[in-house]
Amino acid sequence: MNAFTPLAGAAGGILIGLAAWVFYRGVGRIAGISGILAGVASGEGRRLKALFVIGLLAGAATVYFGFGQPPAVVSQADRMWLILAGLLVGFGTRLGSGCTSGHGVCGLARLSKRSFAATATFFAVAVVTVYVVRHVIGN
Repeated sequence: MNAFTPLAGAAGGILIGLAAWVFYRGVGRIAGISGILAGVASGEGRRLKALFVIGLLAGAATVYFGFGQPPAVVSQADRMWLILAGLLVGFGTRLGSGCTSGHGVCGLARLSKRSFAATATFFAVAVVTVYVVRHVIGN
């Protein structure tokens, strides 16, 4: 995972921003994935939100099949740790009233103070987590 791909990263960022803008302008809602998935599950705006999720999956499939398979990612973590981490992320998105896509992409673009605080918290926790895992627990 040493490949530096600034053009692919920039193109991906532009597409994410464009999708968020189209969803906001077209529907008047923030394109936060946790909120969209919750809406699909609860039935609130289910059809449009389901189409958004299908579009995400179709985009990933297009890149996967159109540009070749990306290198396999093999987790060295125990399955129970992965399940616990997923549950904690889900709990955190509900507690924080949104996920990184809602706060980091859409909230910051709207200059939301709450989203700025949430995004700063996401990054701070990520930095501490990487430090602890690599240097305290470490290999």
